[in-house]
Amino acid sequence: MAQADAEPSPGTRGLVFPAWKTAASWVCAVLLAAIFLVAGVWKLSDPLATEQRMMQALIPPALALATALGAGIAETFCGLLVLVPRWRRWGALLCGLMLVAFMVYIGAHYSRLIGEDCSCFPWLKRAVGPGFFISDALMLLLAVGAWFWSRPSESLQKALVAFGVVTVFAGAVYGVTVSKRSGVVAPATIMVDGQTFNLRQGRAFVFFFDPECAHCDQAARAMAKMTWKRVRLVAVPTTQQQWGEAFVRETKFPAGLSKDDKALRAVFSFTDPPYGVALEGGRQLQAFTYMDEKEAESGLRKLGFIE
Repeated sequence: MAQADAEPSPGTRGLVFPAWKTAASWVCAVLLAAIFLVAGVWKLSDPLATEQRMMQALIPPALALATALGAGIAETFCGLLVLVPRWRRWGALLCGLMLVAFMVYIGAHYSRLIGEDCSCFPWLKRAVGPGFFISDALMLLLAVGAWFWSRPSESLQKALVAFGVVTVFAGAVYGVTVSKRSGVVAPATIMVDGQTFNLRQGRAFVFFFDPECAHCDQAARAMAKMTWKRVRLVAVPTTQQQWGEAFVRETKFPAGLSKDDKALRAVFSFTDPPYGVALEGGRQLQAFTYMDEKEAESGLRKLGFIE
C-alpha cells in the first residue's frame, strides 16, 4: 500500500500542501488510526465478550452481537482507511461520523449510562461522564485535521477489497471463538455449600452474579420461578462473596453457593455478571452472556433444562 501511494494519481498531482500541513495530516492520521485499529481489533478478538459489553451499553440483546461485529469491523476498516494516504479523507470522514454518532447515543442515554465503563482499549479504562465527551471531541479534531490536510481520496474498488478482507477476518475469528467455547470443559470438582461438588456428573447450571447488581437480582428471581428438570444449580458470587448467601436467600434462587469463582472463571471467560453456563457431563452446552429473562427461558427450554 505504501508503494502504491508513493505517487499521486494524475487527478491530484496539482494539489500540493506545505510541509507542515502534510506532517500535521500524518500525525492526526497515525494517532486516529492507532485508536480505531486497536479499538476495532480488540472488539473482534473476542466478539462474545464485546456482545456482552454492548448489552451493558443498553443495546437490545437481539442486536448486541451484530452491533459488536459491526462496530469492530467499522472501526478496524476506518483505522485502515485513514492510515493510507489515498483513502485518508474517506477514513477521516467515516471516523468523524462514528464519533458523532457515538456521542449522540451516549448523550441520549446519559442518565442511565453515567459511570458505566465505555473502554475502547484493553488496558485503558474510562467511564461515561464529562471526560468521555472531551476525549471523543479531541478524537474528532484529529479526524478533521486528517481530512482537511489530505488530498481527495480515490481507488474505491481497492478500498472495498480491504473492507472485504476485514469482514472475512471478523467472521473467521467469530467462528473460532464460538467453536472454542462450545468445547469448554468445567473443572472436575468445586466446593458448594462446604461440600465437594462434581460438575462432570449429569446436568448443571452455573450462575455467576454480583450481589450488588440489579440485573443479577432480576435474573435470579426470574430463574427462581422456573421449573427445572433434574438440573443441579450453582450460584457463584464474583465479588462481595460475604453477601452471596443473602442474595440467594432473598431472590429465592434454589441453588447451592460456591465461592470457587477463580477456578471457574479460569475456564469460563466473561466480562461482568450476570452470566450463566449450562453444562452436561461437565461440558458447556450453552453460555448465557446477559441473562435476559426471555433469552434465558427460551434457551434453557430448548436445552431441556426447564419445563
